[in-house]
Amino acid sequence: MADPWILSYEGYDPQEESLREALCALGNGRFATRGAAEEFAADGVHYPGTYIAGGYNRVESEVAGHTVSNEDLVNFPNWLPLTFRPEGGEWVDFSRDQLLFYRQDLNMRDGVLLRRYRIHDGAGRETSVSSRRIVHMHQPQYAAVEYCITPENWSGRVYVRSLIDGSVMNRGVERYRQLNGQHLTILRKGPVAPEGVYLVAQTTQSRIEVAVAARTRVWVDTPALHRLDLPAKSVDDEHIVGEEYSFPVEEDRTYTVEKVVALHTSRDRGITESGLDARLAITRSPGFEALFRTHKLAWQQLWSRCDMFLFTPGQLQPEFSPEQLILRLHIFHLLQTVSPNSIGRDVSVPARGLHGEAYRGHIFWDELFIFPFFTLSLPEITRSLLFYRYHRLDMARRLAAEAGYRGAMFPWQSSSDGREETQQLHLNPRSGNWDPDHSRLQRHINAAIAYNVWQYYKATEDMQFMESHGAEMLLEIARFWCSATTFNEETGRYEIVGVMGPDEYHEKYPDREEGGLRNNAYTNVMAVWCIDRARDVLMLLRPGRRNELCAMLELTDDELERWNHIANGMTVCFHDGVISQFQGYEQLEEFDWAGYERKYGNIERLDRILKAEGDTPDRYRVSKQADVVMLFYLLTPKELRLIFERLGYPFDDDTIERNMAYYMERTSHGSTLSKVVFSSVLDRIDRTTGFQLFRDALRSDIGDVQGGTTPEGIHLGAMAGTVDIVLRHYAGIDVTGDTINFTPRLPEQLKGLRLPIKYRGNWLHLEITQEKFLITVEENGPQPAHILVGGQLCEINPGESREFLLDKVES
Repeated sequence: MADPWILSYEGYDPQEESLREALCALGNGRFATRGAAEEFAADGVHYPGTYIAGGYNRVESEVAGHTVSNEDLVNFPNWLPLTFRPEGGEWVDFSRDQLLFYRQDLNMRDGVLLRRYRIHDGAGRETSVSSRRIVHMHQPQYAAVEYCITPENWSGRVYVRSLIDGSVMNRGVERYRQLNGQHLTILRKGPVAPEGVYLVAQTTQSRIEVAVAARTRVWVDTPALHRLDLPAKSVDDEHIVGEEYSFPVEEDRTYTVEKVVALHTSRDRGITESGLDARLAITRSPGFEALFRTHKLAWQQLWSRCDMFLFTPGQLQPEFSPEQLILRLHIFHLLQTVSPNSIGRDVSVPARGLHGEAYRGHIFWDELFIFPFFTLSLPEITRSLLFYRYHRLDMARRLAAEAGYRGAMFPWQSSSDGREETQQLHLNPRSGNWDPDHSRLQRHINAAIAYNVWQYYKATEDMQFMESHGAEMLLEIARFWCSATTFNEETGRYEIVGVMGPDEYHEKYPDREEGGLRNNAYTNVMAVWCIDRARDVLMLLRPGRRNELCAMLELTDDELERWNHIANGMTVCFHDGVISQFQGYEQLEEFDWAGYERKYGNIERLDRILKAEGDTPDRYRVSKQADVVMLFYLLTPKELRLIFERLGYPFDDDTIERNMAYYMERTSHGSTLSKVVFSSVLDRIDRTTGFQLFRDALRSDIGDVQGGTTPEGIHLGAMAGTVDIVLRHYAGIDVTGDTINFTPRLPEQLKGLRLPIKYRGNWLHLEITQEKFLITVEENGPQPAHILVGGQLCEINPGESREFLLDKVES
């Protein structure tokens, strides 16, 4: 029976290797390494990559006669290289030698990647190889490989080569390859006394030093492991340092090569010099088994707080299903990208994780989908990640001022210092053309940041954070929205112009050159929501702190009065009984969906198809992803009704269903986030379709449904979104009110669900079946847990449980 903790691949497939490398990456929140084979450098099939959180560098490139500047998440020196050859033979090469067996297992419970293969070389020798690899979760400077070689039908001499490769470049995304990918300069390298080698590289512009030290040892099973005392032959090339060993081997005996690596950077805390610290760390490091024990324990502790699994009613054992496996895979990659090791570091969450170079490792609005999981499991991580935005608040103020606004205008794409990293041109890989890119006009990133601050506060009641940092961000974001809002004398309403919504198919009106749209519904409503939360936070603050902030920000009563007018008079456009995605949407042409599906098959990236034809999606009622529907995803029906009624617009019981039906027919789901959003909202309307979209969203990365994007880096927002569906809908968790409210409701395809969450200091353990909901408050909690179940208030003391019959819980 398949194991719900292990992602397995049988057989070697060069066409699938890059996908497996992304999905089998290992990380610890500080750095991550793709699941590439130890034996190969980047060669068109394999692409080893190691990425450090916050490890950016800026370079210039010549594109179409123009100099462009890009800041990239850097591919740092490759610590993996480890291979062998029999005497008189060649180094292992899967394209030349015959593979008799190949299997790769990602064990998510223990955070270890296992590889096994048998190979037949040109001389008829058959050799079995197995390896285990970790990137240490508790001691985040360490990584290690255990590499076991067993000659099956031969004896003789074997050569082993262990390297640190500093020749790597950023070449992992095909459409970026005409850009400058050289980010590293080798500063120094050499031996480590008494054993090992090291290499120090520096990024060319940001001047980040990264030191990698490696120690390699060889053991033989006699039958107890016995270390071989072998002389090392130095390997020293311009960008590479390493060692070679040779030793006699006997048929059917196993020889274990152990490679332990220490990685330090000049931006680490509590170091002297990165090269020295890496060398010291490698001399003090224990062996693989000791490292694996503590690494495994760290993962065990994480899973005890973060796992969620399906189970058969009345049983405690998890039930295997594809959904179970993939859900764990998504949680696993979330915890590898940001973990307790991220706390206190000046980092946030790249949209594609630390798993590849797509989007250049930039930070977008995907935080909106990612933070809820951490807020309800490891809220201290969310708190730390929010500081990434706070530390760039002054840059956001500068961006707003340069654009003629007040307050803070955060960039659509962010990396090291918070400047706008979105390019003016975007390469269409279908046409080969560089098209204008207006996506920096997605000002709704500000609403995403405000939403994350508020949700964190609602789940934790962390008033200290709100008073010291969160309130300032909320107030400056609200100030931006008000300064970006103008009063229309003809309509007597306020409006926002020159923006893009989440739907990136519509950057501008089809008859205009300038980018931007008028009165995007998602943007306008979320601007009102942000103003409401800023007004709420002013009421929450202690009078003294409120006065301090208002004085510091020069926030006057007259300005606050204008906020009130805007929050009560914002424009939302309608047509045909639905909310218009933006003003003028109804004037666009309907699209021939059936005709294009017959012509092209998969039309998820309809924008590239149309532009390659000389057309543009700006002309049509088509959406890449959820836009209006995002309102129903983020805000509860109650919240929306209050906003719309205050604005003087209709919002009846059928509004959500009517809008969902309209936009479902006009959305291509060209973003992996789209099916997450539609699935979440449909869970209230059409649970069968909603669950099908949930399954589709789960398979987005593991099935690489966008045809080649996952190998460039996983879609972490979509992964987190599937976890959020389980939390907010299947477990029915709602933290928008003054007290957490549970209305659990499983789809009929699921038998049960079990998971822990943390709410305002208490760990709550939830067990849900189709009939019952059991909630247990963990012992030693700070106080009794006050919760709502179906709107009914109850109190549960630490160490106690309460069971509810779901047919008596109102939805």
